Amino acid sequence: MHAIPPELLDLRSDADIDYDLLHPNPITSTKNIWFFWHSGYTNMHPYAQRNVRAWHRRFTKQGWTVRVVDRQTDLVRWPLLLRYGGVYADVGMMQIGDLNTLWNNTIANPDSPYEVLSYMPSGQDHYSLCNYFLAALPNNALFERCHRLLIALWATDGGKTSTDGMHASPLLQGVPLMGGTFTITEEDGTLIGPAEVSRLLTDYIIQGQAASAVMGLVDAEENWNGPAYCSEHFYAIEFMEGSQLINDLTAWNGQEAFDLLSLPIPKEGVRVSEKQQKACGIVEACLTRSFGFKLAHGLILRVNKVTLGSLWRDNPGSDVIPGTYASWLRHGIAYWNQNEVPRCITLSLLPPIKIGRLLE
Repeated sequence: MHAIPPELLDLRSDADIDYDLLHPNPITSTKNIWFFWHSGYTNMHPYAQRNVRAWHRRFTKQGWTVRVVDRQTDLVRWPLLLRYGGVYADVGMMQIGDLNTLWNNTIANPDSPYEVLSYMPSGQDHYSLCNYFLAALPNNALFERCHRLLIALWATDGGKTSTDGMHASPLLQGVPLMGGTFTITEEDGTLIGPAEVSRLLTDYIIQGQAASAVMGLVDAEENWNGPAYCSEHFYAIEFMEGSQLINDLTAWNGQEAFDLLSLPIPKEGVRVSEKQQKACGIVEACLTRSFGFKLAHGLILRVNKVTLGSLWRDNPGSDVIPGTYASWLRHGIAYWNQNEVPRCITLSLLPPIKIGRLLE
């Protein structure tokens, strides 16, 4: 890693950055970083505001504009990218790696075959993406079909008011459900088994399910070959190391992650405890190996009860207590950069999930 030169950072106060976030410049390029919060930036949890500010500090001097919109999230990501282009990220996404260089080398490079950036789990028997980080130029062929399919799912039976049951739509036939091993123990002791949790999770991330359907679709009438498109044009960053490394290193124990990062960094000459050594290793690994880190808050809380993100949310300021490993991580994502961009997973040409029309 290396320190980002001061001239490439917005070093103004939080208040000045917040003003810019609330008054973004008109859209004049594809270098847009889109966030969503249902009640707007000013009502965002403080730790999430710090995530967004870090994106602004890191990238605005390189021509990017950070924009926070307040709409229904599952119906806004693809339309924004289709019309204006750029990056969509969840407000829980902490950016670590060199987004600008990766963008310039791939999507913005006319000589590059890559048209889409996202994360993908390795070793799967089907294509997928992580909808908390998406990047493309306007009118992307993959995202255009993903959005059409998502709209069709919402329009079923005269119009849906939630995603409940969407996993069973005939339009998604053949797409493997998500999860498969998780269980939920409710407060009253009721156990929800893996099969039902898989259905719940798939409904919750139905946008990702729609994307997998399009990525596995061959539609000759539209001249669309999803597997070929993915193997040739999708720059896939490995999901676990690339965006979930803290969870991986703590076995998805949110309380442990919170406790470790809340520890004080020992002063020089003071004995380092085993827990401090582990916390140090987590921060160093995250800053040097991960392209980002996704703080989780949704359905996962029914499975794991707490996450690092939920504990930072419920303990305001705990992510920036001076002298802690959490504050070190925060400093690193705002003021340091990695020396290399993440490698692309090699995507082999997989058999199609479906041969036929997108909406039939």
